[in-house]
Amino acid sequence: MTPSASDSRIAGKLGLTDRIFAGPRSRRLMSTVEKGLQRVDETLAAELRITDAIADAPSRYLYEAGGKRVRPMLALLTSQLGDGATDAVIQAATALELTHLGSLYHDDVMDAADKRRGVPSAHAVWGNNVAILTGDLLFSRASQIMARNGEKAIQLQADTFERLVLGQMHETVGAQPGDDRVAFYLQVLSDKTGSLIAAAAQSGILFSNGPEELEQPLVVFGEKAGVAFQLLDDVIDLSADPAETGKVPGTDLRAGVPTMPYLLLREKTDAASVALRETIDEGVDRIADGADIAILDEPLALLREHAATEETLDLAHAWSREAIDALAPVPDGPVREALTRFAQAVADRSS
Repeated sequence: MTPSASDSRIAGKLGLTDRIFAGPRSRRLMSTVEKGLQRVDETLAAELRITDAIADAPSRYLYEAGGKRVRPMLALLTSQLGDGATDAVIQAATALELTHLGSLYHDDVMDAADKRRGVPSAHAVWGNNVAILTGDLLFSRASQIMARNGEKAIQLQADTFERLVLGQMHETVGAQPGDDRVAFYLQVLSDKTGSLIAAAAQSGILFSNGPEELEQPLVVFGEKAGVAFQLLDDVIDLSADPAETGKVPGTDLRAGVPTMPYLLLREKTDAASVALRETIDEGVDRIADGADIAILDEPLALLREHAATEETLDLAHAWSREAIDALAPVPDGPVREALTRFAQAVADRSS
């Protein structure tokens, strides 16, 4: 099953169409980006047709389940500051999306997540070993695609992948004694999420022969917007509606993976907050020992309504504002407007 052109469009991906491409001078830009996304989806579909019969279905699984295509969209947006959606931009956007997809296979194994994008996670279908190897296969395919664009592309892919792995490693090992847990977690988000979104924003400039002086500001923009994006995901992870997240509410916390609302809860010293934290900690330990994950339904509902979750929203808005500030060197016009609205939108999704 290959998604149709309409499946790859921005409409419905984050509710971004009307928000990012508002105003008459943005409509032409929207059409250009949508055409580019169609090319990326076609390229993804072609690259994911694995001739090996065993690898074929697992490799296409999460791609066919949908996805936001946020990273390709950013690459296509920033490419409009140069020569537009060149073949090299399309290849880079495809490679970065494959890198993102590969990381999802690994994340779901490590977090023991049962669903992804509204379908059973890959490891629930094929087992942990196949899911891990499928992620590895997508990483290798992404590297092959990037290599077509020369040394700079190879270096960008290698640097980004290194940060992804380090971010995951730090998250897995956790903060060490003496570490500021919130600062540590924000660095994890910068590495795991921000780095890939930053690479997408940078690749649009780099592979469209855009102004070199805009590369670093767009890297900063992408990284900060990526952290804002992930902070909002932490809030949405607590959503009571699985249809919104495609996952069981509180999947990360139930698996013992701390998120920003929980970390901010830990800093509270009032009796109710301390009691809620202790209840969550106890529930996580019991789930690790085999208890039903439903034992955390009520505590996570309380966390969803807690001030710590509202503070996470405020923090996301702050990172969004910093992302917008980084756009100062970008010339005024529809691209800068769209990037500004993107940063605003990722920090203001439905939660």
